[in-house]
Amino acid sequence: MDETSAGGLVVDRALSIAAVIGRLDRRGRLLWSLPKGHIEPGETPEQAAVREVHEETGIIGSVVAPLGTIDFWFVADDRRVHKTVHHYLLRATGGELSDNDVEVTEVAWVPLDELEKKLAYADERRLVRRANALLEESA
Repeated sequence: MDETSAGGLVVDRALSIAAVIGRLDRRGRLLWSLPKGHIEPGETPEQAAVREVHEETGIIGSVVAPLGTIDFWFVADDRRVHKTVHHYLLRATGGELSDNDVEVTEVAWVPLDELEKKLAYADERRLVRRANALLEESA
């Protein structure tokens, strides 16, 4: 089975911070990651990324650039699932940090220079390095 999702790294450039989400894994550990979720019918991946970032963090953002795609496999309900997540760099334009989404345990603003160490997944850390390069180019 194939699933396609979208997500984003939303950055407040003025403060050099990014919003991340924390979820509890099966062992009860809090794992920090980038917000992401399913692409709704009729939505582009970019629109889904903006919506998911807002739903999961409370932050409104606008897409600056694509960051890349992460592909992985997992097992759910005894089925192997192939998931593709399209990630985008977003500029924070409004909203307030909020963990109102039931799928999210915590949300936090993290300094950009600490973000790579905070994230649980190597593929997302790679996207942060790409985002930092894009931010340096456009500074």
